[in-house]
Amino acid sequence: MPSELLTQREGDTLVLTLSDPATRNTLSPQVYSAGVEALNVAADDATLRAVIIRGDGEHFCAGGDLNRIASARERPPQLQAESIEQFCGLVEALGHFPKPVIAAVEGFAAGGGMALALACDLIVAASDARFVMSYAKLGLSPDGGASWHLARALPRALALELMWLAEPISAQRLHALGLVNRLTEKGQALAAALALARQLAGMAPNAVASSKELVQQAPARRLREQMEAEKREFVANLFHDNGGEGIAAFQAKRKPEFR
Repeated sequence: MPSELLTQREGDTLVLTLSDPATRNTLSPQVYSAGVEALNVAADDATLRAVIIRGDGEHFCAGGDLNRIASARERPPQLQAESIEQFCGLVEALGHFPKPVIAAVEGFAAGGGMALALACDLIVAASDARFVMSYAKLGLSPDGGASWHLARALPRALALELMWLAEPISAQRLHALGLVNRLTEKGQALAAALALARQLAGMAPNAVASSKELVQQAPARRLREQMEAEKREFVANLFHDNGGEGIAAFQAKRKPEFR
């Protein structure tokens, strides 16, 4: 049976669990389509403020199912391209999703699993977690936007080292490099991610969405274009009800109640 995506609500956070512990939660077309559907539903639910992606059991995700990938060589290349396109659709959905998405990583995040974690907005990882761009060991190259995210976040030489040598890198090192936001004890990644999600839930959702969009689009814009976008978002958020609530709460020295 291929892996599946389990959904569970924890207060104002939606937890998406990659589930196939026997294969360390390999990815599957079912996961891709279910992920996109879950994000579309969550985007329209004002009572949901954040999404967490985690793996079932001791690991986050081992990436693609090697047996399925091997069998793809016996079929037309276009079929594998279509499968990768489904993965791309999930990665794009994560980028366009207007609310925070947090990866809670235990154990290994390998290949497409690392790509999926990188596609999230924030990463919380157990201190003994390991990340690896495992493609090169199979004579393959990255997919799921991994090279794009690594090239944006790391020096060129380090990004190439990770992709060429396919050696595991610790959560501690990625934390020092700024790719992992929080380190936690083994087995506590989900709890720490939920705590971070609750903190984000206290922020104005419209302002959170604006910041995500601005950061997402910044690399493709010139400075003046980015400042124009910032101006539009600032004015819209200032005249939003949450802008009035935030200012009033600050002046009254009380906690704001954003909606």
